[in-house]
Amino acid sequence: MSFLQFILQNRGQVFELTAEHLWLVGLSTFFAALIGIPLGILIAHWPRLDKSVLGTANVIQTVPSLALFGFLLPVPWLGDRADRLAILALTLYALLPIIRNTYTGIRGIDAAVVESGRGMGMTESQLLLQVELPLAMSVILSGVRTAVVISVGLATIAAAIGAGGLGELIFRGLAMVDNSVILAGAVPAAVLALLADFGIGLLEQRLQPR
Repeated sequence: MSFLQFILQNRGQVFELTAEHLWLVGLSTFFAALIGIPLGILIAHWPRLDKSVLGTANVIQTVPSLALFGFLLPVPWLGDRADRLAILALTLYALLPIIRNTYTGIRGIDAAVVESGRGMGMTESQLLLQVELPLAMSVILSGVRTAVVISVGLATIAAAIGAGGLGELIFRGLAMVDNSVILAGAVPAAVLALLADFGIGLLEQRLQPR
């Protein structure tokens, strides 16, 4: 049986697992952006903090995904629900590109533009919201784009702890030594990553400062 035949015969299950995969990736990316963008803004304005913040995010990235899931399993509230644990782990992994690109985008703005805003009487919050963030948005979105693609791949491993998603088909296929089942999980995951990359890439281009 080819993987296309498997998908057609089990389309309900594949659709459900794809929805679970999107839920894990979407929620973790949202939380990562909620944490990472403010942290990037913070270290862009207070550079003395950049080494500690970026260093911590780098260390998290070096921890193997299964090891991170293992570290988080004993935590009472998290360990009770595999999806919570997976979302936290994916959020931690997605932080680095978002923090780094937010920092790079804001630091890369021409100082003369910021000074012109100050000369017009803009407050620091107005400068941030009306000058810095709009000019840095395409760079920030590039970080979000990277984070989403990373999360789509890592979310497949979350199935190992029972968090659901397309990884369930991959692990099931490995256990059965059935390539069609493996591909039924791997191909949709790859398509999701490509679609996310393409879609956010288009948005990134539209938001580039002209």
